[in-house]
Amino acid sequence: MTDEQTSPELDTSGSFVSLSPSLPTQLNQPASAAQFASQPAPLDLPPQPPASQPIPLVVLQGVYKRFGKQEVLRGIDLVLHAGQITGLLGPSGAGKTTIVNTIVGTYKPSAGSVEVLGESAPLKKARRQLGYMPQSEALYLDLTANQNLRFFGSLFGMSKSHLNQNIPLVLALVNLADEGRKLVVNFSGGMKRRLSLAIALLHDPLLLVLDEPTIGLDPKHRIELWHGFRNRANAGAGLLVTTHVMDEAAYCDRLLMVQDGNIIADGTPAELLSTTRTANLEEAFLAFDNRSWEGENHA
Repeated sequence: MTDEQTSPELDTSGSFVSLSPSLPTQLNQPASAAQFASQPAPLDLPPQPPASQPIPLVVLQGVYKRFGKQEVLRGIDLVLHAGQITGLLGPSGAGKTTIVNTIVGTYKPSAGSVEVLGESAPLKKARRQLGYMPQSEALYLDLTANQNLRFFGSLFGMSKSHLNQNIPLVLALVNLADEGRKLVVNFSGGMKRRLSLAIALLHDPLLLVLDEPTIGLDPKHRIELWHGFRNRANAGAGLLVTTHVMDEAAYCDRLLMVQDGNIIADGTPAELLSTTRTANLEEAFLAFDNRSWEGENHA
């Protein structure tokens, strides 16, 4: 495969973990990637209110998922809309990744229904408008970053001109503008994560499903990526982002708190704090988990 020339000169403006207290609240399995082909304070782009008639991109109704006798999802009801960043917040093992895998079609629900962009599995048409970033990178290590992007872009049916336009843009967004001609085998873990994100963004999907997209990244890169996520949402895309980083959850328009395969809370960050009368989202999660505020409300 020949690595094609792209211009690196761009305007780039276009258990629980907490980030540094100084910050304000604010793919090595190629086959698995191919199946998806066919702060508020530091952000200068605040969350936008949802449209009066938001467009449903994903609808889950009564979704259960079992692995043998283990029930991992327990009656999940979920609607995702365009123009919003929805966060799945919860500790490891809560069921966040299983929800994601059910949405993108990796898992078939044991019961209930899943509809993505108006289509049920196997999502033959919807995949062209779906950008997915799994927790595990599925990259071709013996290819350059540019070559990986061209390969996955071709799976999405992107034209050569479209690739020439978008590859430098997404590389700049994930701070890999000068790394396109380098072999991925020489990338650090964080660089591989950012390249995986670039692949998910490459074809301008209407729906972005990102499973722990900022894990392993430093605070500066986290904030820069959330700028990019906000720009995508403001342009009309719908984003579903899983995280266990409480500070990042405040960037979302809407939060779904997940524990033991259940959605235990659903609302804006401000609403969840107000309901539980807590000072931060970690405290709010714990309050929803044990319903500690209900006694106060009914006292």
